[in-house]
Amino acid sequence: MTKVTAQLSVSLDGFYAGPQFDGDGDWIDSAEAAGFFRITRWATEAAAWRERLGFAGGERDTNSDVLAETFEAAGAYVMGRRMADGGEVPWGEEPPFRAPVFVVTHRPRETLLRGGGTSFTYVTDGVASAVEQARAVAGGKNVAVAGGGLVRQVLKAGLLDELELHVVPVVLGTGLRLLDADLDLDAKEAIELTPTRVIHTPQVTHIRYAVDGRAPLVLDDRGRGGGPTTTVN
Repeated sequence: MTKVTAQLSVSLDGFYAGPQFDGDGDWIDSAEAAGFFRITRWATEAAAWRERLGFAGGERDTNSDVLAETFEAAGAYVMGRRMADGGEVPWGEEPPFRAPVFVVTHRPRETLLRGGGTSFTYVTDGVASAVEQARAVAGGKNVAVAGGGLVRQVLKAGLLDELELHVVPVVLGTGLRLLDADLDLDAKEAIELTPTRVIHTPQVTHIRYAVDGRAPLVLDDRGRGGGPTTTVN
């Protein structure tokens, strides 16, 4: 059955990149890029990643196996316009997705066809529409959501089934945070998740969660043995 999934590398303090690039100068030299490259180093060193981009070398290890599994599981992708625009040139004529990609945007554009089975369809009527269009062509595989800001939107909308965090042992201190205050949670509400797999390596810990959805925060029995009691007022 098709699941809507997301996987993202994050620092120990929850950032997926450095402070957002303001467009002045070259992104590659920005603080945003510096943070991003640090927390994705485990991936770019993996053989599965390098092979997907047509590069030689790389480590054939557990991290590479995790990446290969992720690529294999995806039948379609959803991403934001900022990520799509930023990757259009570096990804070249044969991007690494090898599947249909649906780009959430406010600016219409004709579908962009690339080699290897990748296409970019620009969706202007919201993230839910992009997810449904991706689900329709995924062929029973997963719909993979790419990019931190868009992952938050999908999580906020209750559309995400599975979240995998690749937690890198580094503290960035500031930057683009994956889970932030724009999830529109009530003061006494949370999004509950259930860990389903943990894989530890020296470079990164891979933690997979099933997303259970929104739930009220309730007062437990504070160790008295009776279980949860009542909703906090």
